[in-house]
Amino acid sequence: MEERMNWQDVAPDAYKAMIGVEIYIARCGLENSLKELVKIRASQINGCAFCLDMHVTDARKHGESDRRLSLLPAWREVSWFTARERAALAWTEALTLLPQSQAPDADYNAVREQFSEKEIADLTLLISMINAWNRFGVGFRRQPPAL
Repeated sequence: MEERMNWQDVAPDAYKAMIGVEIYIARCGLENSLKELVKIRASQINGCAFCLDMHVTDARKHGESDRRLSLLPAWREVSWFTARERAALAWTEALTLLPQSQAPDADYNAVREQFSEKEIADLTLLISMINAWNRFGVGFRRQPPAL
C-alpha cells in the first residue's frame, strides 16, 4: 500500500499543534505502560498499522510482555490486566467506538473508581489524541518503517 501524502509537510503547524498536546500527555502523570496499552488498543480498533508498530515497540521498551500485548484485543477474557488498566481499556473502547457506545455509565463509573478527575481528563485527552493520530495514519495510509 502506498502512502497518500506526507501531511506533516503539507500542514506543519497542525503537526506542531498535535505534538504540543503530546508533550502535555507525556508529562501528565499517567503511567507510561498504561498510556501505551491505551494507544495500542485504540489503534487496533482503528486498524492503524503505523501507530500499532510504534506503540507496540514503545510498550516493549517500557517492559510490557509479548503475552499481554498479544492478548490485548481479548483483555476482558484474561485476568492479566489490573483493575486500573481494565477501566482505562473499557473507556478507550467506549470513546473510540463513540457512535456505537455513547460512553456508557458503567464504563465511566469504572474509570471514576480507578482515576482522579484530573487523570480522567488526561486519559480522555490521550484517547482523543490517539484516535486523531489514527485518522491521519489510516486516512493517508502511513506506513511503518520497512523491516
